[in-house]
Amino acid sequence: MSFRLFDVPETEASHYVGFAGNRINRHSEKRSDDVVTFALANTNARMLLVSQGQLLVNMSSAGDALFNLNDAATLLPVPNKTIYLGMLDDMPILATPSSIELTALPERVKAIDYRSVYTQGLIPAEQLGAMAQAVSLLSWHDNHRFCGRCGSETVMRDGGYRRTCPNCDAQHFPRTDPVAIMMVVRGDKCLLARGPHFGPGMYSCLAGFIEPGETIENAVRRETLEETNLRVGRVLYHASQPWPFPYSLMIGCHAEALSDDYTLDRDELEDGRWFERAEVATMLDRTHPDGLMTPPRGAIAAHLIRSWLEGGA
Repeated sequence: MSFRLFDVPETEASHYVGFAGNRINRHSEKRSDDVVTFALANTNARMLLVSQGQLLVNMSSAGDALFNLNDAATLLPVPNKTIYLGMLDDMPILATPSSIELTALPERVKAIDYRSVYTQGLIPAEQLGAMAQAVSLLSWHDNHRFCGRCGSETVMRDGGYRRTCPNCDAQHFPRTDPVAIMMVVRGDKCLLARGPHFGPGMYSCLAGFIEPGETIENAVRRETLEETNLRVGRVLYHASQPWPFPYSLMIGCHAEALSDDYTLDRDELEDGRWFERAEVATMLDRTHPDGLMTPPRGAIAAHLIRSWLEGGA
């Protein structure tokens, strides 16, 4: 039987990770400098608002982060920082910082930090994807107000997907930082580690930024070697995940270790070791006798671990 290129499961692994449920049509080829103005003129428009690293959520019933324009107006959106995300069915979707004092929020509206919104599943999946899109873009605007060529303050264009320098005409576009996250395996065991900032008992996959001119596979090998002094052979891509902290793309891989011997870089890692398959199963379902655990279900690390555990790789 011959192998065909697309002889793979119809549903991509990336479909199941957190922040992946974004159904917004971005209209990237049709955006204009006045697209925000047109969107605000549409009575169906909805607005997502953020403040001080938190998402404003209407908690009056099920969590809802998309406010109609009348309700959004009471939350003091910042007009010159409003961006256009795209269309969700017949609704233009916008995002903006809110200038309201958090102590003045209406009783039904709560300001919730992004990670809690994500880990606790406080809003629908498609809104979680919209939040990732919005938070990444708004963070980029906050961090790139000035031209990298001449230092002049830039202005927002293209509905928020470009900044233009009025002094030297340089064009600046949103960035996405690629991060390799890899589950290192050898036979029936995997290498998991924890950083000093991890929650109690949490162990996860190794990860590191992909550098310019580097392939994903070589980044996996380099980062594993740097953090554990362990050499890796074959590398297999599994899935990717938008990660709006602030604007990364997690690229998940499985990596085949070439030996059992490792030495942790204690400047990067607090602890790490080989885990047998049976122990990992208890960490994944939160029944480990010592309270050890893997990352939350929506995290790409959890999907890497589960796919190895269930696939028998």
